[in-house]
Amino acid sequence: MTTQPALDDLFERRITYPDIETQARLARLIGLDEQKSRLTKILALLVNPAGLEDWARHHHPGAQALLDTVLRRPPLVILAGDVGSGKTELAETIGDAVARQERIDITLLPLSLSTRGQGRVGEMTQLLSAAFDYTIAEANRLKSVSGKARGAVILLVDEADALAQSREATQMHHEDRAGVNAFIRGIDRIANGKLPAAVIMCTNRLSSLDPAVRRRAAEVLSFARPSDDQRRFILTSRLESMGIGRVHIDQLVAATGAERGKRDYGFTFSDMTQRLLPSIVLDAYPSRAVEGARAVEVARTIAPTPPFRDGAPA
Repeated sequence: MTTQPALDDLFERRITYPDIETQARLARLIGLDEQKSRLTKILALLVNPAGLEDWARHHHPGAQALLDTVLRRPPLVILAGDVGSGKTELAETIGDAVARQERIDITLLPLSLSTRGQGRVGEMTQLLSAAFDYTIAEANRLKSVSGKARGAVILLVDEADALAQSREATQMHHEDRAGVNAFIRGIDRIANGKLPAAVIMCTNRLSSLDPAVRRRAAEVLSFARPSDDQRRFILTSRLESMGIGRVHIDQLVAATGAERGKRDYGFTFSDMTQRLLPSIVLDAYPSRAVEGARAVEVARTIAPTPPFRDGAPA
């Protein structure tokens, strides 16, 4: 007899929104305003289509055909881009913005990478199917006959290429192919049930995802390394209050960008916030104040995270 996998085998944890701590984490994701706004709108429509219907009745009565086209989009969003570009952090926190906008509770279920299983025949397929079974059961409880969801569920798949890689790869194991099939069936079950649920996939290897998975995406949001203006905003918003002036901010922007003849890439968002800024503070602590010239020296000692090179055709 097959034993149903335990929740701890399927999901890393459960997060319920709105949540004050998550709201603060989302606010700290600077430089991603466009992705935040876009993803909030997309997820809001996927988990609570009644909101779009209310908007249409007010602004565009009689546009039901267009409305149906928008609402038929699959319940999947792919976040694709370079390492350290904020994909996972945004995926883990955006539910708070959607919950507050739609005035509903939202549960995030981050899929555990253990769902790949140990390679035993049928194990990965069983684990993925169980994860979707649980997600769908939760969403069914929240579905309302009035169209206004009582809540919603977001299934998060980080490092999605580990679970949904292309079945066209000649070296792909049969069990991996079966797992991709199970994943596609899960997406279709949510869509066909018109459930208040959505799936977010994060990957830095978009071209490695199975074409059938990519076709089912309502949207693919791209994430890049911060531009000069974005890095300047990060640095100014954190260092200006510590007395770092424009001259040294400009030098820090240059030091964290691409360097001709040395590297064709600059710092990632996480390089800026998790490595550079803490290093500047720790260099001065505990005996002296942070100084602009010294901050520039510290920046020049830090090498940015190399980009992931995805050479496969998209």
